[in-house]
Amino acid sequence: MTTLSTHFGLTATVAIAALALSGCVANDTGEANGNALSVDSSATDCTISASEAPSGNLVFSVTNSGDQVTEFYLLADDGLRIVGEVENIGPGISRDLVVLAQPGDYFTVCKPGMIGEGVGKAAFTVTDSGTDLSFSGDVAAQVEAANANYKSYVKDQIENLVVGTEDFAAAYIAGDDDTARALYAPTRVFWERVETVAESFGDLDPRMDLREADLEDDQEWTGWHAIEKDLWPEDAEAGFEAYDQSTREALATQLVDDTNTLYANVQDLEFTLDQQTNGAIGLLDEVASGKVTGEEEFWSHTDLWDFQANIDGARVLYEGVREILLVKDADLADTLDAEFEQLQVLLDEQRVGDGFRLYTELSTTEIRAFSDQVNALAEPLSRLTAVLVL
Repeated sequence: MTTLSTHFGLTATVAIAALALSGCVANDTGEANGNALSVDSSATDCTISASEAPSGNLVFSVTNSGDQVTEFYLLADDGLRIVGEVENIGPGISRDLVVLAQPGDYFTVCKPGMIGEGVGKAAFTVTDSGTDLSFSGDVAAQVEAANANYKSYVKDQIENLVVGTEDFAAAYIAGDDDTARALYAPTRVFWERVETVAESFGDLDPRMDLREADLEDDQEWTGWHAIEKDLWPEDAEAGFEAYDQSTREALATQLVDDTNTLYANVQDLEFTLDQQTNGAIGLLDEVASGKVTGEEEFWSHTDLWDFQANIDGARVLYEGVREILLVKDADLADTLDAEFEQLQVLLDEQRVGDGFRLYTELSTTEIRAFSDQVNALAEPLSRLTAVLVL
């Protein structure tokens, strides 16, 4: 499938943004703690330098020795929930995942091509180092408040997503396509703001948000983008046939059901500081890998709504820990403040009423400016977790 980045001749520019997101966290702090592990992600395997490590701050230095963009996951003991992840690691590139790991059983896995179940899934054990992993004093109170505030934010966004999805699905089932199209982008905003949280629940994310280009052979396609294609058929491939009523009802009903499942899952969810900071980094990854290329909303071209929502979510996460960062590294806080603000200026220039211009209406120069600014924000943001938890 030809991507919009190819149409606009921006493949190189987007690659630069991806390289910025691959900026490494310094490894020497991990070495000093004795908790540094190397990961080799190849086309067929995911090789970890050790199968266990003591509890505390772990630094997984992931090198991609394959020929596809890859990602690395630390999974919980059920093999589904994501404890930490690092995405968009280009061939020959290294990136670090920093997590504050409690004692327990985990799994590691790599995903060459960033689709499917991945390769080299292996058990990983975190032993009890005897180290107190809690924060103390005023910092502990700030961390506790940041975690609680973010949980409230996530619940609020998913509550809004439930209501919006129900309205969207009702319009789609009723054949009121104009209303469904009008609701599509504003409703997805609530999803995109907390997308990295949704991704932590196993196969729920691909059921709800998988793009057609990422489908595996014989994989059933459901969720937002399957419906998107039906609502904007003018950009579909030649011969595309509109869905029949039973297909519409099945897709819409599953989307509502999955959204309610997501809402139920987040009720008892608790967050840690490193999950928050890695979540901010992950949301910017989402911008670089789909929004800034125009590939996320392939038929509706409403990528800028998603772009803004990802930045909203990343900024909420960052600002939730900013007071802690000011104590640890005020210069980094100043840099992040400035880079977030500049990216917001670029987004505001594309506003039309309550929304944005379509992505296909942007010039090559405007898209390159977005890519360059994502690049400028990515490098300092990639250092956030290490500064706060190492």
